[in-house]
Amino acid sequence: MHTQPMRGTSAARLRSLFARLHGVGPLLGLALICIAGALLNSDFATFDNGMNVLTRTAFIGIIAVGMCFVIISGGIDLSVGSMAALIAGLVILSMNQAGSWGFPPLLCVALGMLVAVVLGGVFGLAHGLLITRGRIEPFIVTLGTLGVFRAFLTYFSNGGAITLDNDLSDAYAPVYYADLFGIQCPVWVFAVVALLGGLLLNRTAYGRYVQAIGSNEQVARYAAVSVDRVKVVTYMLLGVCVGVATLLYVPRLGSASPTTGLLWELEAIAAVIVGGTALKGGSGTVFGTVIGAILLSVIGNVLNLTSIISVYLNAAVQGFVIIAVAFLQRRK
Repeated sequence: MHTQPMRGTSAARLRSLFARLHGVGPLLGLALICIAGALLNSDFATFDNGMNVLTRTAFIGIIAVGMCFVIISGGIDLSVGSMAALIAGLVILSMNQAGSWGFPPLLCVALGMLVAVVLGGVFGLAHGLLITRGRIEPFIVTLGTLGVFRAFLTYFSNGGAITLDNDLSDAYAPVYYADLFGIQCPVWVFAVVALLGGLLLNRTAYGRYVQAIGSNEQVARYAAVSVDRVKVVTYMLLGVCVGVATLLYVPRLGSASPTTGLLWELEAIAAVIVGGTALKGGSGTVFGTVIGAILLSVIGNVLNLTSIISVYLNAAVQGFVIIAVAFLQRRK
């Protein structure tokens, strides 16, 4: 007589267990990869290597936090790598111009950082308006701007590189190379962006609206959510994240070229998806995105240290990871 209720209870418990395992999956995967890396190469488990991995993760991780909001809302942005490249070029040009006018190096650096954030917000605003007011699919809009941004950078650089003046480069270097308690600035900025992103997604009405739109946009409209406004703000948020990542990246090389930011969009989307965010939107976490970004960087680091496969195949590994995670999300 009680067989059916017992079966129902067992099925519910299994579903609950699967949901918990799915939530900790990225963290468990990161732990396993770290153990494997330490066993394969003793240099992996050093503080310097760990800081190197986190510092290199910071750029993609910051962009991935913004991408997390976009994907949760049911959108996508394929242009972030090209956007970062164009912002980097324009930041360097603006700083060099300000320097030629006699502005102090520190003021030029502050101006360049402001330009990066403002440009990111403006580009994100353009995406949001084209998607909401223009009624164009996000895939098409950002696929178009992917080519537009990189073409303009190529034009401004005449097919070469735009280089920061030496004096400005020295003044700008601490933004990337300075450290606090042995941890470089980009890692601290990444941590702050991730913390703010988590609070924004989980503790504000805006975050709930983003998830509601991704779950069912029509129902969100019936619930009096300003869908278009939320989408525009979401793409602007991603643009600002791209600007912040770029202003941290520029002092690393001190130049921008048509290859700057190449495949960053793949890495950012991969970090979000590997972190457990649903491809169709509606659910996801900033914490999972951070773990996903670190996981992909650790995989690349392990491959570089162990030479299991060619370093030229790292992007292929990321592509396979995206496909595998998308396949696993299919049943979910």
